[in-house]
Amino acid sequence: MTKLIEYEQASDEVRVVYDDIRATRKTDYINNFWKAIANHPPTLRRTWETVKEVMTSPGELDPLMRELIYIAVSVTNNCEYCIASHTAGAYAKGMTDVMFGELMGIIATANTTNRLANGYQIPVDEQFKT
Repeated sequence: MTKLIEYEQASDEVRVVYDDIRATRKTDYINNFWKAIANHPPTLRRTWETVKEVMTSPGELDPLMRELIYIAVSVTNNCEYCIASHTAGAYAKGMTDVMFGELMGIIATANTTNRLANGYQIPVDEQFKT
């Protein structure tokens, strides 16, 4: 298992990122994902900057919608960690149990039809092409 880098043992470079995570998320908690990738500070910094930009920058998608998309991709990619962390984030942003159930239904249906389309090698209809 990967060593988790706690704040107290972190280098100054890692602490800068941890401090930004705490400030951005308005929490003192640093989750295990960040502690694990802190073993390689350039990856920690690069990944945090990307996640922060994509998940918190102003845009047309609201924060809950962004979390729902993240859950859908994580379920499809079978990432237990990301499913758990982004489901918690979605609940914190207003997701209900009913919404979660609907989301799981959409994910399951999309995965089924995606596999059917790929398996049958269905050509894309001309009217769907841009």
